[in-house]
Amino acid sequence: MSRIGKYPVPVPAGVEVTIVNQILTAKGKLGSLSLPIAEEISAAVEEGKVVVTPVHDTKRARTLWGTTRALINNLVTGVSAGFSVNLEINGVGYRAAVNGKILNLQLGYSHDIDFPIPDDVKISCEKPTSITVHGADKQRVGAVAAKIRSFRKPEPYKGKGVKYATETIRRKEGKKK
Repeated sequence: MSRIGKYPVPVPAGVEVTIVNQILTAKGKLGSLSLPIAEEISAAVEEGKVVVTPVHDTKRARTLWGTTRALINNLVTGVSAGFSVNLEINGVGYRAAVNGKILNLQLGYSHDIDFPIPDDVKISCEKPTSITVHGADKQRVGAVAAKIRSFRKPEPYKGKGVKYATETIRRKEGKKK
């Protein structure tokens, strides 16, 4: 029995949810997102809420029940409010800047890293040492943030590199004499 799946997904004002041929589409102020729904799951819009129920009582249907409900919740939240991930840059001379559709990163290499910003994601730099990735698709925002972090992961001795704002780096002591 799914504990998450049994709760309906509330649809906020300004968001339109339609289900056609097992494809759920949510439209809001931040765009439109769609999600294919598995055959084992049925979804219906009732009184401003999306209700997800399993069609059969199989193990696969029960496992997809809560997952589908969470994905629908992410779609509805994404088109209404959006998701954002904050990144911090630590290190002497490490900085970031947005130039049009390109994120320019200086991360201690002999060259600058020019990262093309995808169309479905917005990237902003309030300070040269902080990056904010914002968009409607939670998975896409997380993937772009992880790609930016992968250019220079934080190292444990001095803490230099690109890290998530919520991440804590476990520091090591280093060499002793």
